Amino acid sequence: MDQMAIADRRQLRRKLSFWRVAALVFFAAIGFVSYWAIAGEQSGSTAPHIARVRITGMIVDNRELLERLDRIAENTQAKALIVSISSPGGTTYGGERIYQAIRKVAEKKPVVSDIRTLAASAGYMIATAGDTIVAGESSITGSIGVIFQYPQVDEVMKKIGISLEEIKSAPLKAEPSPFHPASEEAKTMIRNMIMDSYGWFVDLVAERRNLPRDEVLKLADGTIFTGRQALNVKLVDKLGGDDDILDYLDTRDVSRDLPIVEWKNQESSSSLWFAQALTGLFRFAGINLPLTPDAIDGWGPGKLFLDGLVSVWQVGKG
Repeated sequence: MDQMAIADRRQLRRKLSFWRVAALVFFAAIGFVSYWAIAGEQSGSTAPHIARVRITGMIVDNRELLERLDRIAENTQAKALIVSISSPGGTTYGGERIYQAIRKVAEKKPVVSDIRTLAASAGYMIATAGDTIVAGESSITGSIGVIFQYPQVDEVMKKIGISLEEIKSAPLKAEPSPFHPASEEAKTMIRNMIMDSYGWFVDLVAERRNLPRDEVLKLADGTIFTGRQALNVKLVDKLGGDDDILDYLDTRDVSRDLPIVEWKNQESSSSLWFAQALTGLFRFAGINLPLTPDAIDGWGPGKLFLDGLVSVWQVGKG
């Protein structure tokens, strides 16, 4: 092999070594900055922004969402919170826990409830936690109430010749049962439980909407409202969208020029982490370019069983 070929090979090796080292440095920087960004979420070292949380589908006891709301409450760079709701409701307890978590955020920064297509029952319960409620003109909301449902299979069992025998410590133990019609005592027990939870829901709406309880009771018969109707009966504060939300936040000394950052479920999306990592990397390079997850969406890697009392709006159900 001549000297020129040997020199070319050595030069090629040097180039490959350079790019290998550069790649290692790049990924090490991403790892360091991502760690810094995640840690900074607690200390407020990320760029100032308006946080947005989306609550969709059936509402259940959701530990991840509660922890996310707690992080937003503690993050000093999250200057406000928009809670965008598209839900028919869910468990009363799940709605209660989320309501309480949102109120904790509201103790430290402005919170706007953004009713999208549907925020009924426990969805509306959550909406009342905001400092103000903005809805679309054709949004569906209301359905203030509580329901308890259980199946009945005793007739089917009789038809196929199956019976169930039971021995229990007291008549109301394990009632109501799907294997036989509920007794009047069992129905009374469940009805009392429902009405207690319903009374709590009514009181919550009366307090948060600053309405007389008697007036709320007239609205709390399960009726659903469009956004326009809800505005007329004072269940929402304003009709509109993001511009109206930003107008309200501007009155609370939150600049409308701040980016709206989607705080997503970290178990299913790394968009927030990736945006923070790249923002931090740019900062180290002297470039002030805060990124939002929506701006880089797609770059990063990417029960219906309801326990307990339910506050949910169901199409076709009484």
